[in-house]
Amino acid sequence: MKYVLYVAGILLLTLGISFTIQSDLGTSPFDALLVGLAYKVGLTVGSWEIIIAFVLIGVNSLLKWQRPEFLGLVTAFITGVGIDMWLFLLHNSITPELWYSKFVYFGIGLVVIGFGTAIYLHTNFAPIPVDRLTLILQELTRTNIFLSRTFIYLLFLILAFFFNGPIGVGTLLTVCLGGIILNSFMPITGKIVNSILSKSNISSNSNQDNHRSM
Repeated sequence: MKYVLYVAGILLLTLGISFTIQSDLGTSPFDALLVGLAYKVGLTVGSWEIIIAFVLIGVNSLLKWQRPEFLGLVTAFITGVGIDMWLFLLHNSITPELWYSKFVYFGIGLVVIGFGTAIYLHTNFAPIPVDRLTLILQELTRTNIFLSRTFIYLLFLILAFFFNGPIGVGTLLTVCLGGIILNSFMPITGKIVNSILSKSNISSNSNQDNHRSM
C-alpha cells in the first residue's frame, strides 16, 4: 500500500504541475527552468526533470556528506514521465484564454501540487531530489519547510530567468504560497497516510495469521 500511495502522490503532483504549465500564468521556478531548458536546448520537460534530478542528487550528497541517493532517480523518472504524460493528455483539453480561467487552472494546479507532494513525502520512499534538498535545508537551518522551500524557489527563479522560462504572476504566487500550501498539507496527509498504512499492516498481519492457522 505504501508504494500505491507513493505513485498516487507523484501522479497528483505531476497533474498539478501540468495544470500550472497549461494555465500560461507562469510556473514554479523549478518547472519554469525545466520548460525553459526544453524550449532553449531541446528534449521534453520530463527529460529535464530527470537530468536536473541527477545533478541535485550530487548536491544533496555533498550537503549531507553521505552516499548519493540514486533511488531518487526512480522518483524523478516517474515524475518526468508523469509530467510528459499529463502535458500530452491536457494539451488540447486545457487551453484557458480568459484571465479568470487561467487563475482557476493555476490555483487548482498549485493546490494539487502541494497535496500530491505531501502524500508521497510521507511514504518516506525516495523523494524527488529537489524535495530532498528542501528537507535537508530544513534540517540544516533548523527552520520549517516554508522557509527552505522559498529559498530553493528563489534560487531556481534566477536560473529560469536565464533560460527564458515561463516566469509570470503564477511564479510569484508559487514562491509566496507554494511553501505555505505544502506546510499546511503535511500534517493532514501525515494522518491520512499513517492511518491507511496502519490499516494495511493490520490487514496484512491478519491474513498472515489466517494462513498460519490453516
